[in-house]
Amino acid sequence: MSRIPASAAAIAVHLDGLLGDALDANLAGRLSRFIVDEHSPAIAIFAPELRAQNREGDWYGEHAGKWMVAAAKAAARSGDADLLARLRRVADFLVASQEADGYLGTYAPERRFMRKQLPKPISWDGAPSVRTWDIWTHAYLILGLLEINRHFPEARYLEAARRIGDLCARTLGEGGIDITELGNHHGMSATVLMDPATELYFATGERRYLELATTVLEQADRHPQLALLSRALAGADAAEIATGKAYQLAWNLVGLAKLHRATGIPDYREAIERLWRSIREQHLTLGGGPWGGVAHRSREVFNAPGAFSPHGYVETCSTLAWIQLNRELLAIDGDPRYAEEIERSAYNDLLGAQAPNGEDWCYYVYPNGRRVHTTYWRCCKSSGAMALEELPAIAYARIDEAAIAVNLYGPGRAEIELGAAGRVRLEQATGYPFEGDVRLRVGVEREARFALKLRVPSWAEGATVRVYGETASAAVEQGAYAVLDRVWRDGDVVSLHFPMAPRSHRAINRNVQESRAPDGSPVRQEVLHFEYLGISRGPLVYASGLIDGFKTEETLRLPSTPEENWLLPAQDRDGEPTIELRLGYRSPLVFAPYYRAGGRVDGAWRLTWMSLAPEPTP
Repeated sequence: MSRIPASAAAIAVHLDGLLGDALDANLAGRLSRFIVDEHSPAIAIFAPELRAQNREGDWYGEHAGKWMVAAAKAAARSGDADLLARLRRVADFLVASQEADGYLGTYAPERRFMRKQLPKPISWDGAPSVRTWDIWTHAYLILGLLEINRHFPEARYLEAARRIGDLCARTLGEGGIDITELGNHHGMSATVLMDPATELYFATGERRYLELATTVLEQADRHPQLALLSRALAGADAAEIATGKAYQLAWNLVGLAKLHRATGIPDYREAIERLWRSIREQHLTLGGGPWGGVAHRSREVFNAPGAFSPHGYVETCSTLAWIQLNRELLAIDGDPRYAEEIERSAYNDLLGAQAPNGEDWCYYVYPNGRRVHTTYWRCCKSSGAMALEELPAIAYARIDEAAIAVNLYGPGRAEIELGAAGRVRLEQATGYPFEGDVRLRVGVEREARFALKLRVPSWAEGATVRVYGETASAAVEQGAYAVLDRVWRDGDVVSLHFPMAPRSHRAINRNVQESRAPDGSPVRQEVLHFEYLGISRGPLVYASGLIDGFKTEETLRLPSTPEENWLLPAQDRDGEPTIELRLGYRSPLVFAPYYRAGGRVDGAWRLTWMSLAPEPTP
């Protein structure tokens, strides 16, 4: 592999360990094999002769933009000159294929988003009369071209992105087409344009792109079935926004967060926070992925708040959008809870979807279910690759000229330019996420005072943070940053200890029938009640394979003693960490980290939630 000169990056991050292995596999697998040039199927569909004949209304064009985003980040972090050459070749082909009006999609002229279509028929998801993912594809193309230009500036890439933005603005303005007419789920697959439109504003400083993003939001809010901003501010649950499609809603919130960064409008931030809390409290699996789809006509929409099923669907695309939303909120507020959500999703449901070869991915992962590696064209393979490439830039952050935050833990290193200290080098030596001790070595070009903000996980009860050789430790609060504001010298070492006792979690699948008696008094009766137990240790969720080699579920009768007596850390024959659940009446049940439980192979079973024996009937 030839390399890009190291001077190309002002901040360099290299992740090792579990995340590093996943990134290496991503680079060698998906990013190096799926698209290599203009003849790759995902790029060939943009050729003018094929575009002119495409009347299917498909979404396959999204892969080009997604791959460009991920490949640009990977080429910049890895210095892989071969990947960069392929990236430029593909981007140049796409730019050359752009039409005079700025169109760069995959559709025949009569199917393009600039053509006004018949009114939408009545349907559960508000789909257009003519199937289309044209705006969606262009949204990813803009993001891809801007990402390349960010790392490897070329005027032609920025100009191609601008021309798409200008075409969108003309269509929604003088063209008289409402953005909600151009997407399904009551327009949400088109209103995602908020994100790339705001990115165009950031890249160019030209207000017309900020106005485009604002127009998209205004039209989204006027649409009765969507009313994105109004419903969020009124306290609607995430499942009640349009159809509650998890991926599309979360991407819309990413765009709204960027629009807040651009404008400072408080209502935007308040709307995002309300829906973030809704998703966080009601719609995430134990492994941190947005879930839904149980007993619903779509596998990818949020269920009603309070619903629970161990068999819920987690779409890998939704995990990408959730990570990106938390990335934006972390940038806005610097609140470590957003970094913790990213870490939880990454170490569990994201890695749990990736195959070791870096090419195969699961479209869905399930707390309890079978691992299924999806097919060639499926969206989640490109989304998983994108999500992984988000992580290096999140792991460490320069807050300002006098502060650095460490947001993700795991072996690796970072080099950051920081004011008076010059180049600061941080290196983690740790067994995290399997073990809770982290040794952080600090290297500085020049002795200087600055603050080192170290995220303390919310689960790390009894955590300690100490500079080696000093008797005092930093103030430590779970779920906050421990701040070490001091003069740093080359070779200083910080020792962090995050206790990682196995923890049990409870979930309930219940249904309460509610009505009123003739006198108006409320009547409530619970008609369904199943309780479940899940297990975590540190940031990792643990799961078993098939119980006793063949059972997809097991009902547990838990001991009456404290759980530290029967929920114990252990190791398998290869020395890999496991947890044993010792019940006394049967052989111990063994749980491995979710991402590898049952084996990281197509068809493997993973069981996170175990049914609990019901209480005796009075």
